[in-house]
Amino acid sequence: MWVLLEGASDVAALRVVATRAGVSLAAQGVHLVDMHGATNIRRHLLASAEADASPRVLGMCDAPEAPYFVRALRRVGCAVESADELRWWGFQVCERDLEDELMRDLGEQGIRDVLEGLGLTQRFSMLTQQPAWVSGTFHEQVHRFAGAASGRKELMAAAMAQALDLDALPKPLAGLLDAISRPGPTFEELRRGTPDP
Repeated sequence: MWVLLEGASDVAALRVVATRAGVSLAAQGVHLVDMHGATNIRRHLLASAEADASPRVLGMCDAPEAPYFVRALRRVGCAVESADELRWWGFQVCERDLEDELMRDLGEQGIRDVLEGLGLTQRFSMLTQQPAWVSGTFHEQVHRFAGAASGRKELMAAAMAQALDLDALPKPLAGLLDAISRPGPTFEELRRGTPDP
């Protein structure tokens, strides 16, 4: 099974949640693929379609990047009409991005606890005092802070995933974990099918 993800932070968050939920990715033959950006989705779908043994393909994308996924699926012969059908094809869609989903789920205090646990409270405070960010919302400040240093987005995604309530996961993450945990068609079988209305 291939799970196609936009970046390293998505891989880190999913790995943490799967471990916490008792889902053995290795035992299920799951290969988490960091695509290094949504624009690379077509290359990975083509590789899947051309593989000797067609794998099952799942994934997750950000809503702004969903059109890339729709176009890529069409180009490899899938009868997908719009982003609304991506879940049928095995792809969960985050409202903005996964970090946004994690932050909304945790709330301000939960995020502050994560920052403190990572020893990043003082650095975050320094960012919030910068003229460009002093008037921003807490949510936007954290989003900017996560991407401001190499590796920090991945570090924070893993820590936020560790802090989530497993019984109330963000919908895209819960949907992907559920799909991984149950049997499903290979990508080639999906390509020969037609989505439900």
